[in-house]
Amino acid sequence: MSIIVSAQGICAGYGDREVLHDASLDVDGHDYIGIIGPNGGGKTTFVKCLLGLKHPTAGTIEYFRDGQKVKNINIGYLPQYTAVDNNFPITVREVILSGTLGKDGYAGGYSKRQKAEADEVISRMGLDGLADRTIGSLSGGQRQRALLGRAVIARPDLLILDEPSTYIDKVHETRLYQLLSDINRHCAIILVSHDIGTVLANVKSVACINVTLDYHPGTEVSEEWLDNKFNCPIEIVGHGDLPHRVLGRHAH
Repeated sequence: MSIIVSAQGICAGYGDREVLHDASLDVDGHDYIGIIGPNGGGKTTFVKCLLGLKHPTAGTIEYFRDGQKVKNINIGYLPQYTAVDNNFPITVREVILSGTLGKDGYAGGYSKRQKAEADEVISRMGLDGLADRTIGSLSGGQRQRALLGRAVIARPDLLILDEPSTYIDKVHETRLYQLLSDINRHCAIILVSHDIGTVLANVKSVACINVTLDYHPGTEVSEEWLDNKFNCPIEIVGHGDLPHRVLGRHAH
């Protein structure tokens, strides 16, 4: 599989404050990249640049399909946990269908094909029997899977997730990462998370962003490498068969 996104020398900031400097990353069509780093290190800013939601002050972002440069590719996005109005009358099916807007739709409704695809995604997300439930009535894990369904129904070339396991328990988190492993067979994934142990247990490679970006091919990283990237001591707890958590060895 060839490169689908190439970000080179990206700099970005807010006002006079630069939060991202000379960050470069190539994304292959089979990649599953975990992005880690301290709060305020520039992770979300980098993702916004990839999505075209923020313009870098320097550097280039190029997109490719079948080895040819294109204007853009199809990117699915699951943002950091978004509050949903429990009283807003939108169903699971409607949430997932909304991911097809602008994708061969027509004014006034959805096609039979789109509705059939939504039903397939509902089943794939493990939401059978919940299609007509309102999104606000779901548990945190069910809601995240519905929003993930919205992101994948358009069959993205790249799926970007920002802290997808926030506010969900370990059972639903396990189910979420099983889904992501299956989705990665069909598209590249970039996963942003503060939970380093869980990231390392699930992704194929890792990039640490702390103003600059340091890419590591694989997940066998040392605590010394993490200490250096986070500018503080980091301990990986349970990377492997045990619960995945990360603890700072000292308060900083």
